[in-house]
Amino acid sequence: MKKTNLIYWVFTALLSALMLLASVPDVLRTDEAIAVFRHLGYPNYLLPFLGIAKIFGVVVILAPKLKRLKEWAYAGLVFDLLGALFSHISVGDPPTVWIFALIGLALAAGSYLLSRWSSQKLPLRLREAGETGY
Repeated sequence: MKKTNLIYWVFTALLSALMLLASVPDVLRTDEAIAVFRHLGYPNYLLPFLGIAKIFGVVVILAPKLKRLKEWAYAGLVFDLLGALFSHISVGDPPTVWIFALIGLALAAGSYLLSRWSSQKLPLRLREAGETGY
């Protein structure tokens, strides 16, 4: 297994675990998830929608092929994480609360960039020059 591919799977596995762990309380509408949503000023009916959307995003990212759909899945997860980060910072939560969204964003960026890097069939010199192959 190439080093880049291994690093990609580490980032992707950690991102997937984080998003799945974040989706379960949303889907189940746990008291903690409801309390967080109330604190952020969001309606409770969004919880299962966001939870299921996170699960679908993870499934698509882990599925082989589906290149175009993966782009959308990464975008959706990034929007979710950016929204969480912005919301927590906006209500004055300390970094200990919103650091997980920041970690998720870093994992998503790493997973996405490494997936693009490893899927390109370009010589190394072109990848270094920023060519995308599209």
